[in-house]
Amino acid sequence: MSTDNLNGPAPDPAADLRKTPAPADTATPSDAPAAVLTPVDAPAPARGAVTVTDPRLLVREQGFGGYAAEFRRRLGSGELGSVPVVVGLVVIWAVFQSLNPAFLSAENLSNISVDIAGTGLIAVGVVFVLLIGEIDLAVGSVSGLAGAAFAVLSVSHGMPEWPALILAILTGTAAGAVHGFFFARIGVPAFVVTMAGLLAWNGLMLQILGANGTINLDDAGLVAQLTRYYFTDIAAAYGLATVAVTGYFLSALHAARKRDAAGIPSRPLSELALRAGVLAVLCYSAAYLLNQYKGLPLALVIFVGVVVVTDLVLRRTAFGRQVFALGGSIEASRRAGIDVTAVRITVFAISGTLAAMGGLMIASKIAAANQGAGAGDLLMSSIAAAVIGGTSLFGGRGRTWSALLGVLVIVSIQKGLQLESIAEPVKYMITGGVLLAAVVIDSVSRRTQKAAGRV
Repeated sequence: MSTDNLNGPAPDPAADLRKTPAPADTATPSDAPAAVLTPVDAPAPARGAVTVTDPRLLVREQGFGGYAAEFRRRLGSGELGSVPVVVGLVVIWAVFQSLNPAFLSAENLSNISVDIAGTGLIAVGVVFVLLIGEIDLAVGSVSGLAGAAFAVLSVSHGMPEWPALILAILTGTAAGAVHGFFFARIGVPAFVVTMAGLLAWNGLMLQILGANGTINLDDAGLVAQLTRYYFTDIAAAYGLATVAVTGYFLSALHAARKRDAAGIPSRPLSELALRAGVLAVLCYSAAYLLNQYKGLPLALVIFVGVVVVTDLVLRRTAFGRQVFALGGSIEASRRAGIDVTAVRITVFAISGTLAAMGGLMIASKIAAANQGAGAGDLLMSSIAAAVIGGTSLFGGRGRTWSALLGVLVIVSIQKGLQLESIAEPVKYMITGGVLLAAVVIDSVSRRTQKAAGRV
């Protein structure tokens, strides 16, 4: 929503714009899908001037030629999407596989799929906060607090694990809501509020853990099994892959039919089938590799399930559209009738909830809650995962799948360096370099979009 006309009624686009078709000698009905928008009373553009075309009016040519043209258009306008992180991930895997053939083994890839769950869940919450153009520095401490709360309730006080698990997650929700209240209602900057939360929740965690500082969890208990349980039946992994591919295809087909019914350009059936085929290759390959080791990890199922649900929330609900609107312009969102305060508090509550879930997943890996929970590089890794995956630090652009791609990059680097016995300081330097590269790409992308009239 533009903020240029906030002080008066919006002008009628039909009165200001007219469609000028492309010249007949340079376009045909099949390769000239768009009209150029120019002001009615504006003079003809100067020779060599760049004319901005609304991308929503583009109807892409079918076939591989259409793919190439669309790809070039997106690159030219700075819409890089997930291309940089996917290319980077392929390069990382290729390099580490050339250094050590065990990197792409079934065992190592299975371990990576489990290791990404804890940090990845926290990163999904960070994506929500980044989308409104803010930051949450307390996610690490909230994750540690949730693990400690579960351990104290279930082990020290003998509470059944399911109620203890729910209360631990709600602890994270409450902590996030507190951050959102002081930020949205009182007006304290999110940076300051969450930095205070980082210290306060870490202190509360140390307080409830007591003098010993460590509470061991039952190895056969609910939380411990989050990262230790595998669906050993090969049908589980292949079944999940089938559900994913089928669900994607049916969802895309339904969306295409709705667009056709509304007279809006949509993807042809051949393209939907091609996309589903590519997804099938990836999913069934992953299922095959996982079945070569222990099977389908429960941690991976939970993480991917959370990513899918949160992605649907952002793309298919009014709340999701409000989140993106806040990332674009707070004042415009307020004038459009959005309850900015409620959305902000909800976003921070979601971040706290997912931080708590990630903390329980991390506690599961070591089957304990201790004083070091939530410390170290967890905070930076979570934020880096969201940014590296493609979520903009400036708000308004990103998806929860960014967290999956970003944490996959980070954990792949960590595992690869671990196989090569590289020192810990080098891991930090390389991860920092990757994060800087992601931020640079984001900044250049926004500048290119602005030049192309997309921001």
